[in-house]
Amino acid sequence: MTTYYSKDHEWVAVEGDIATIGITDYAQSQLGDVVFVELPDVGKTLNQGDEAAVVESVKAASEVYAPISGDVTEANNALVDEPAKVNEDPEGAAWFVKMTVSDKAELEELMDEAAYKAFVETL
Repeated sequence: MTTYYSKDHEWVAVEGDIATIGITDYAQSQLGDVVFVELPDVGKTLNQGDEAAVVESVKAASEVYAPISGDVTEANNALVDEPAKVNEDPEGAAWFVKMTVSDKAELEELMDEAAYKAFVETL
């Protein structure tokens, strides 16, 4: 499994043609305590840059953007009932969606872990 990162602080873990998408630890720390998560329906087609989910915290509401294009195959509905999981394990159990990858070339536009960490240090 290979993990990629966007400048909007989403992560994408790719295994075969399936991508799992969530937000980074940095993103959840900037949001504060997450109190609400809205996820897309299974079957929805997302293009790179589309709103994939909405996260609301005690500080603000924020969109989660699709870092790549694909069709949603699974939504992590456990986050709807327990949105605080986003703060507890943002880069693990608190993934938002799984989707089929439409265009693997889009992954080349994303960063690897080292590049993302260097990017965050500039913020």
